[in-house]
Amino acid sequence: QVQLVESGGGLVQAGGSLRLSCAASRRTFSTWTMGWFRQAPGKEREFVAAISGSGSVTYYADSVKGRFTISRDNAKNTVYLQMNSLKPEDTAVYYCAARLSPVVGPSTDYDYWGQGTQVTVSS
Repeated sequence: QVQLVESGGGLVQAGGSLRLSCAASRRTFSTWTMGWFRQAPGKEREFVAAISGSGSVTYYADSVKGRFTISRDNAKNTVYLQMNSLKPEDTAVYYCAARLSPVVGPSTDYDYWGQGTQVTVSS
């Protein structure tokens, strides 16, 4: 079992930045592929970014490429999502997720999910 706890969400003006964090409970954190997803009101959950266990491979949705950066610190069992140049359309609940599969891509097929953190971008 893996417990994931997100933090760092909040209200920010368009063009601003936020950094989300996701702390994991397992000591084998470095073996897990980690992903960030988001869900806006009335919309399906969508893939944002993913990172391999070592951190050497990353993958981004086209909508955030060049603005968001996913990273991880395996010594702290934590994955991050740095969000820059935020837009109102980035408003959503952001979730982190973990899976054992080493494949890094836009799949939503993850084994464990956090509870989410709200990000609101005002225009």
